[in-house]
Amino acid sequence: MSRPAHDLSPSITVRRLGLQDYEPLWRAMQRFTDARSPETADEIWFTEHPPVFTLGLNASREHLLETGDIPVVQIDRGGQVTYHGPGMLMVYPLIDLKRLGLGVRDLVTALEQSVVDLAAGYGVEARAKPDAPGVYVADTKFASVGLRIRRGASYHGMALNVKVDLEPFLRINPCGYAGLEMTDLATLGGDNDVDAVSRRLLPHFLRHLRLQDVDVVTGASEL
Repeated sequence: MSRPAHDLSPSITVRRLGLQDYEPLWRAMQRFTDARSPETADEIWFTEHPPVFTLGLNASREHLLETGDIPVVQIDRGGQVTYHGPGMLMVYPLIDLKRLGLGVRDLVTALEQSVVDLAAGYGVEARAKPDAPGVYVADTKFASVGLRIRRGASYHGMALNVKVDLEPFLRINPCGYAGLEMTDLATLGGDNDVDAVSRRLLPHFLRHLRLQDVDVVTGASEL
């Protein structure tokens, strides 16, 4: 992950967007990525979504068991099916990986390790798995990662269960794994406030990207 100092983006914009419908925000990420230039500052969007299931680009619909009244959206990230809902912190890094000299694995690792460090701050021992992206405590999962890279830049990102209704996960095979048990940070003994968690997570994420010295700019809370 080493890179020359002059390659660093001079600032990164952080937007806390509150509760946003899934599909319009996904389309906004696509537009941002398509319109950006080599000089465009990187951004991190923190948000929550109303209940929705999302299917990755090559996901199998056989992992949808009984979705009920929750909508299903086929999208362009990697990975299988997952659930998003209120109380889940969505972390969307809109980052020019090429400019920063980062690979996809570097970004995945930065996301995962930021959650491991966050959990440690609450006395929770969490870990990532090399063969199954995300963050786990024992055999339960509480953060999932799914990315798309276009024109050398990333969008989509990570879902971190803060205090979530976990029942909808029983309606799918989460991330394509039948019987995978999901949990959340509040159940594990951590915080139950999404905004507070986003603020604690951010410095860990920037540090793992080696961007801790970059100016953080607060962006508008609406797009």
